[in-house]
Amino acid sequence: MLGKGVVGGGGGTKAPKPSFVSYVRPEEIHTNEKEVTEKEVTLHLLPGEQVLCEASTVLKYVQEDSSQHGVYGRLVCTDFKIAFLGDDESALDNDETQFKNKVIGENDITLHCVDQIYGVFDEKKKTLFGQLKKYPEKLIIHCKDLRVFQFCLRYTKEEEVKRIVSGIIHHTQAPKLLKRLFLFSYATAAQNNTVTDPKNHTVMFDSLKDWCWELERTKGNMKYKAVSVNEDYEVCERLPAYFVVPTPLPEENVQRFQGHGIPIWCWSCHNGSALLKMSALPKEQDDGILQIQKSFLDRIYKTIHRPPYEIVKTEDLSSNFLSLQEIQTAYSKFKQLFLIDNSTEFWDTDIKWFSLLESSSWLDIIRRCLKKAIEITECMEAQNMNVLLLEENASDLCCLISSLVQLMMDPHCRTRTGFQSLIQKEWVMGGHCFLDRCNHLRQNDKEEVPVFLLFLDCVWQLVHQHPPAFEFTETYLTVLSDSLYIPIFSTFFFNSPHQKDTNMGREGQETQSKPLNLLTVWDWSVQFEPKAQTLLKNPLYVEKPKLDKGQRKGMRFKHQRQLSLPLTQSKSSPKRGFFREETDHLIKNLLGKRISKLINSSDELQDNFREFYDTWHSKPTDYHGLLLPHIEGPEIKVWAQRYLRWIPEAQILGGGRVATMSKLLEMMEEVQSLQEKIDERHHSQQAPQAEAPCLLRNSARLSSLFPFALLQRHSSKPVLPTSGWKALGDEDDLAKQEDEFVDLGDV
Repeated sequence: MLGKGVVGGGGGTKAPKPSFVSYVRPEEIHTNEKEVTEKEVTLHLLPGEQVLCEASTVLKYVQEDSSQHGVYGRLVCTDFKIAFLGDDESALDNDETQFKNKVIGENDITLHCVDQIYGVFDEKKKTLFGQLKKYPEKLIIHCKDLRVFQFCLRYTKEEEVKRIVSGIIHHTQAPKLLKRLFLFSYATAAQNNTVTDPKNHTVMFDSLKDWCWELERTKGNMKYKAVSVNEDYEVCERLPAYFVVPTPLPEENVQRFQGHGIPIWCWSCHNGSALLKMSALPKEQDDGILQIQKSFLDRIYKTIHRPPYEIVKTEDLSSNFLSLQEIQTAYSKFKQLFLIDNSTEFWDTDIKWFSLLESSSWLDIIRRCLKKAIEITECMEAQNMNVLLLEENASDLCCLISSLVQLMMDPHCRTRTGFQSLIQKEWVMGGHCFLDRCNHLRQNDKEEVPVFLLFLDCVWQLVHQHPPAFEFTETYLTVLSDSLYIPIFSTFFFNSPHQKDTNMGREGQETQSKPLNLLTVWDWSVQFEPKAQTLLKNPLYVEKPKLDKGQRKGMRFKHQRQLSLPLTQSKSSPKRGFFREETDHLIKNLLGKRISKLINSSDELQDNFREFYDTWHSKPTDYHGLLLPHIEGPEIKVWAQRYLRWIPEAQILGGGRVATMSKLLEMMEEVQSLQEKIDERHHSQQAPQAEAPCLLRNSARLSSLFPFALLQRHSSKPVLPTSGWKALGDEDDLAKQEDEFVDLGDV
């Protein structure tokens, strides 16, 4: 039951409670309204964007302390976003170091980014959904990028409160049809103005040529072939138009069970081993059909498992690894640690930080994903075995694990273009259901699982541990995660290539109108100016040295020689029985039968993993060779920039990793300047070097959570101890701890 009194402004409303504190007095309201009309702030609208409802005289609180200071302005809801337009815009975002997004402003929330909406009734916070009988005096919006917005509606007219609250609830929570997404409105309105970035060299994998290029790049074209049997999506709507299968596999087999039970190529290693994935066959009860499926799988398996030349190791990700429910439950608990309404709440929960973090199990899930990827890497790199990933639809955990394996084994995937191409290949063309997993249509909350965000968090662990190995930065990963909720890019708003092509008018020749042309998220110039884009590129990235033909001859990958010999001895004897069991497992699993745990959890394979892992970490890191993360307890950390960036209390002004980066860049600029002087003396015509990001200069003014943290906001620890702090000791003990800071980025 909702609270008794509702404050909506206007006649018939209750007087404010004495506990409410505002930076303006009620008698000043009319004066401020006159000022607003004189200097109305303009709302920036994208092509096709329409205003749905708005309210004036709304107070947006600043999450600073319990005194609830804020800024007056208008709250507007369009078919693309919720926007707050402050009356005093001139005081905001003046700092040249601010990292600005051209599409989404600091006070904008795309409708897809809204996670939960709460209302405050008589100081009681309640979840808002559906039709309301009473309207709140305060609106709190929790976002999927972990921002928290609080709006006071006490001085807003009652009719405007009803319109804006009802409008926000309806347009963010009500189920939608795919064609009603803003994606299509924008595509139609901007059809003639869409310009692609000529510098974007991401491979989209939407043509046969792209797959052939990838096969040639990885030297997989000797054993695998690109096929166009699904070019019109007649075989399977789940698969892309083009994909790669083993060369001996007849194309008619692909059509037999609509692409199910077919080994699909992901990537080939330098030693000839390959990573494959396969989706399960439909479950059948009829014994005759089961027998047909079994003989079909047996034939398929023989095309990829031909000992001693081709040996396949199966990894069942559906029954012997994480479940999607585990991932969703863990993240639901984990994100609550960062959805902080005010400073008092932050410090009240600070004493329980580690226990809450551990109980969420999110970091443990990241560790398990990285460990599984290392195990597969060991099979391919050290044992020269093919690995076949099994999953019901091969579109969730298969995407995650195959991408991590390639990131660890293929240095090309650690460049920005290579990483973007990897996501296109394994996630977008791989059929990951972004529309369902991100719950963009709000049709089924049970389908929402942050699998792609889990992947980005795993990638961040690698970037954090081995910065020189990656051409992109953690800021790049953060804005990529934010782009999941911006519906002007087609990349993350479809469940499959077939769904995209069908709804964009590209399938078939019967459509009269011109096919819509949507932007991809990889065109970063749409979101950021060139100056801001410099923060997406890692200036400390160690580029691969170019070698002449004489140097290339006889070269081998650094870790192949060191790791393959001690790990491949005395393995011949058990192979025959071992892989017969693997074949049986493959058939039973794909037919939906219950089986015991895979043999890959045996002590022998665990010993191999530990030896492989320890040996690699005992050697100097080759940033253009194999790359393994540390997975011990304290090595898996919280992605501070993404999760803590909106919490002022978590910032270290003038400190953190950004301060170290700033000093390194200053040294780089000095070296570059000296190099230019040397070049001038020798009159050499060298190509201009990349400029270090000027946004990182003057580190004393930056926050440890740069470039997202708001520099003008700073909150200190509470002077008086709260109930949670009393257990730590008396006030003298607390005073001694006042100047102690903990870098939450190293948690």
